[in-house]
Amino acid sequence: MRALVTGGAGYIGSHLVDLLAERDYDVTVIDNLSTGKVANIEHRLQGTMAGGAAAGEIRFVHASIMEQPLVDQLVAEADVVFHLAAAVGVRHIVERPLESLLVNARGTEIVLEACSRHWKRVLIASTSEVYGKGAKVPMAEDDDRVLGSTKVHRWGYSTAKALDEHLAFAYAAQGLPVSVVRYFNSFGPRIDPRGYGSVVASFIGPALADRPIVVHGDGSQTRCFTYIDDTVWGTFLAGTRREAVGTVVNLGNPVETPILELAERIRSAVGSSSPIEFVSYEEYYGRDFEDTRRRVPDITRARELLGWEPSVSLDDGLGRTLEWWKHAH
Repeated sequence: MRALVTGGAGYIGSHLVDLLAERDYDVTVIDNLSTGKVANIEHRLQGTMAGGAAAGEIRFVHASIMEQPLVDQLVAEADVVFHLAAAVGVRHIVERPLESLLVNARGTEIVLEACSRHWKRVLIASTSEVYGKGAKVPMAEDDDRVLGSTKVHRWGYSTAKALDEHLAFAYAAQGLPVSVVRYFNSFGPRIDPRGYGSVVASFIGPALADRPIVVHGDGSQTRCFTYIDDTVWGTFLAGTRREAVGTVVNLGNPVETPILELAERIRSAVGSSSPIEFVSYEEYYGRDFEDTRRRVPDITRARELLGWEPSVSLDDGLGRTLEWWKHAH
């Protein structure tokens, strides 16, 4: 089997590449390295950066998914496509809203057009941000979405990823084998130390350096953290199981953790003397920023369709992540 992974040099994408290679897929990665790193996949690379790949190894194409003719060619060569390329990280979205909207919406449109043209199985990676600021928890895949004003850039990311899903299901209505997964705060080895899309990374770096750990708001807002091995296994199942075609599946650990508690647990695990500093959302993101207080996944569908549920606890996952971080930095 031949797999194409867009964004395959990124944090989640590179782990998916590992899993596919270990299962003897021929894997092609396309990544523009805006947030991904060659270091994440170099242990899999063969000789030249764009040469042929033997089973269990990969080839890397350094390019953007916005390059339509190239994407079309790569999709034509694949049996299954995992589309993970995206502009990620709330601060990145807030600071560069136009680029983020175009990459997340138009990029997915290009991938889906190519998959439809060549009739390929495709998985679209989405996000729990799609739920917006809805108060209902746990969040089930078919629940209503609640968003703020279109003037608030934060909701542009949610809207762009929701558009990705609408496009996916429009193609699914025409018979294309499409699946969608929504990630809930994945963390683990290879998370970007700059903190793109990961509050865990934003806390670990300062804790190890005994610098202040910055918590936004009062820290009582909660999130659910999913270890990378669980995230990637669910992604693989959703992208290959017949049962997942035509639907969207939450991939998250339903155990809820306050952000302040996360900071304290990371500080304790590191043995750090870092103070915890509280910074308002307005001071960090700008005056119009909005956040959601709780975000908890309902994983009933993942259990029933995929036989999937998370197996790694937050503390166990943090231990593994810290061990990797200490050796990698």
